[in-house]
Order: sequence, then structure tokens, then C-alpha cells
Amino acid sequence: MSERDIRTDVLVIGCGIAGAAAALEAAKAGLRTVVVTKAEKSEESNTLYAQGGIVSFALDDQPELLKEDVLEAGDYVGDPAAVDILVEEGPKLVRKTLIEELKIPFTRSSPDALDFAQEAGHSRRRILHVEDATGRTIEDRFLRALKRHPRVTLLAGHTAVDLLTVPHHSKNPVAYYREPLAIGAYVLDNRSGEVGRVFAPFTVLATGGCGAVFLHTSNPPGADGSGYAMALRAGARIGNMEYIQFHPTVFRRENGDGFLISETVRGEGARLKTRDGKTFTEKYSPKRDLAPRDEVARAIYEEMIVTNSNYVLLDLASYAKGTDIRARFPTIYKTCLEDGVDITREPIPVVPAAHYSCGGVLADGWGRTSLAGLYAAGEVSCTGVHGANRLASTSLLEGLVWGTRAARDIAARFDDSRPYKASEIHRWYHPKKEEAVDPALVNQDWLTIRSTMWNYAGIIRTHKRLERAKSDLEYLSHRIEKFYREARLDPALIGLRHGILVALMITRAAQANPTSRGAHFLKKS
Repeated sequence: MSERDIRTDVLVIGCGIAGAAAALEAAKAGLRTVVVTKAEKSEESNTLYAQGGIVSFALDDQPELLKEDVLEAGDYVGDPAAVDILVEEGPKLVRKTLIEELKIPFTRSSPDALDFAQEAGHSRRRILHVEDATGRTIEDRFLRALKRHPRVTLLAGHTAVDLLTVPHHSKNPVAYYREPLAIGAYVLDNRSGEVGRVFAPFTVLATGGCGAVFLHTSNPPGADGSGYAMALRAGARIGNMEYIQFHPTVFRRENGDGFLISETVRGEGARLKTRDGKTFTEKYSPKRDLAPRDEVARAIYEEMIVTNSNYVLLDLASYAKGTDIRARFPTIYKTCLEDGVDITREPIPVVPAAHYSCGGVLADGWGRTSLAGLYAAGEVSCTGVHGANRLASTSLLEGLVWGTRAARDIAARFDDSRPYKASEIHRWYHPKKEEAVDPALVNQDWLTIRSTMWNYAGIIRTHKRLERAKSDLEYLSHRIEKFYREARLDPALIGLRHGILVALMITRAAQANPTSRGAHFLKKS
């Protein structure tokens, strides 16, 4: 894309399950849809790495049971109305969109029955899965459908820099008397370095989460919180950013990023143990290894401190005697084996890691945000479903439900009468003397952000730690902003600017909330 403009009916930023569901539904409604993703490969997203599965209804299940499980996991600060939408619409869309339309080959317990897995916090076995690569399969099928659809344009390798809004980006002084309106985004072509304008009367943020601002995470490197940062700068309301869920069990590799060990491994009977082989979760919760994620993560964190260890063990081999481990968890088996761990014979070394943001851009039941023209779906949003802590395998379902509902709402109220002229909207400003981006500076700044967030604003927080985090991050923020305004724009620099703002959002939200709930645990110092 050059600096020429692109005009479309719907702009979707992000291509995980939420973005893909929104784009496909909008296209089916007859709307021209542009999907922007910063990765060179469209499939790169948190959805791709989702192993466990997606919530549905088992034969012995009831909507009331699922609703109670979701609210209980969220420490009862979730929005019951949002959970009702998830419970009512979710299983229907799983069957209609995923099973009937996309033909997702969910694992079966017999030729005539789907296999439902058990995960922590669930009172029933209700998790549909494709072995242990559910997200990868869903992402692949969605992308196939998007690439075939004539009304969808996929722009891979394009990074959203900021949302376009009126009056902020307008040259017309009269525009300042109007209500703020999102009208698209500035988008960088990663290869050419040009920043163009994508104009759309409706924009859907589906950019995923922000795990990459922590030192240890299960998220891919691109999870830098871009959607939260762009929305905040545009003036949209943000909520619950203190509730960062840490996945209890991420494979501790000697080198490379953490690899998530699905909750379903514990659902199939695996037990957490200290390095000398003793179980310990019974000391922290009556639900032991199947307690909600925040409880299990804190139990591991505390046990690591007590035993002066940098990991614990997850023992599946000793407890899954009736399970064909290789067949049930082929991806986990293969990945661990590549690092020298045979999960059929020995326990897996694991640590907790940043996994999911329960807060985000506040969105109603249709995905509408406080900024007209802007919708949010998936992890970037805060719909009220997750409250203070997300129940396992509800994230894919929320993305599917709100991505679909956002597109349906857009189609129902679609209006292309744009109250602005493109000529009135500023093009991207390039500094007269653009400096080349020094990767050493970017890498060091990221290391500072991630270490600060892990040590001071991570699993267990204190007032003193948070105050130190805020002070250090604010100082770094000024340096990064100066760096950003003087350097030649590239994806790494854009991500760094997003990341520092999101780190501050999390820290400030944690400071403002004196009550420990769910994924926000404030220890008296």
C-alpha cells in the first residue's frame, strides 16, 4: 500500500478468531471489508496458539451451570448480561459457523459423538477441541473462507499506527464542534515504509492481547497491546486493565519463548509437583490442580519462592494411565520432545506466564465502544464476560460471539454518508530528518518494560512495587516518545510505543484498585 487512500465499508484490525468472524460476517452481509494484520502471515495471532479448545454444551450441561462457572471464575465482578449473551449465542455459533459452515473437525469420542474435555473451573466436560491444536485449525479454516470471499481484502504485513478520528485528525476547525468519530486508521506498509490512510465508516478492533509486555508470556511477540494503546489515544474508554491472567503452566525452555501447556493436561489428571516430587496445590485450594487459573498461578509462584526454585513440575505420565498421551496431546508431546522432555515418561518443567488480559476497550453487547464508529471484539475488548479472571476456553468463544455480533450490528446500521472530506484529513507527517531505527535501543527498551512489568506488576503486586514500576515506566515513556517522533517509522518502533503505553495502563489500573480480586493480587508490603 502506498500513500494513496483505501476506502472500504468496514476496516477490521486483527485476524484472530474475533477479527476473522467479524470480517466474514460483514462480507456475507454485502459489505466491502479490509482486514489489516501486521504479521507477514495472516494466521499469526493468539488464536493460532490456542490449544485447549472452545466452550460448548455437553449433553448433561445447562446454560445456568456455564453462566455460574464463568461468573465464579471472574470472582463475581463480571457482567451477568454479557455472560448471558455468551451462554445463549455461543454454542449456537459454534455449531452453525464452526461445525456446519467451516467444517471444523472437532475430535470425536466415537463416530457419532464429539469429545468434550474438562478444564479448570468448569463443572462439566464441555470443551470441544481438535486434539491440542484447536486454535490453529479454527484460524486456518477462517482464513480459507476469507481468502475465497470476493468482498474481503486481506492486507498482511501492514501495521496499524493509529486510529483516524474526527475532529482530532481534521484540518477543518468546524469539525471540533462535532462528536468524536472513528473513520479508519493510518496504516504502515511494512515493506515500503509508506503510511497510508484507510477510510471506513466502521472500524473493528480485534488486535488481541498484551502478554508481550511481560518477561514471561505464552503470547506471540506481536501481542504488544496495540489495540488498547490506539483506542486510548483516540479517546475510547478502557477498563479492568489490572486483571492480567497468568497461565499457570508454560513449558520452561532453556531457550526461546514459553510454550503453553494446555489446561486440559490437568483436566486429564496431571498433577503439579515440586522439583522433589511432592504435590502442593492442595495447600492452596480445595480444587487443587483444577482451581481457577489465578489461584493455581499464585500457588506455583509461592511454591517456587518457598522451594527456591525457578520452575515446578507438571506430571501427566504418572496420572494418565488410561489416556493415549501422544494421540491426545500430539502438539505438546512433539514440542516438549524437541526440547528433550518425553511427557509420556517424565514430568514437564513449567512456570506461570502472562496469558490473557481480562480488561480492555469497553464494549457493549454488540461490540460498540464509547467512540462512535469503533467496535472492539476478542481479547482487546472488555465486554464484562471475564470479570476479574477468565474461565478456561471462553476466549475463543467470546471472540466468535462478539466478532459476529459486531458485524451484524454494523450491517444493521450501515450508513456510508461520511461527515467529512478526505481532503480535510491530515496525511501522515514524516519528520524532515528521519533517523534510522537502532534495533539495540528498541530491544533494550523492551527488556526494561518486560522486566519491570514481571518484577513489579506481575502475579503478586505490592504498593511499593507498583510505585517503582510507574516511576520507571514514565521516565522511559518520555524517551520512547522522543525516539518515535524523530525516527523512521517501522513496525518495531510502533510496537514499542504501543507497549510502553499499555504497561503504564496496567500499572496505573493496578494502583487504583486496592482490592485483590481474581487476576489482580495486591499483597500488603
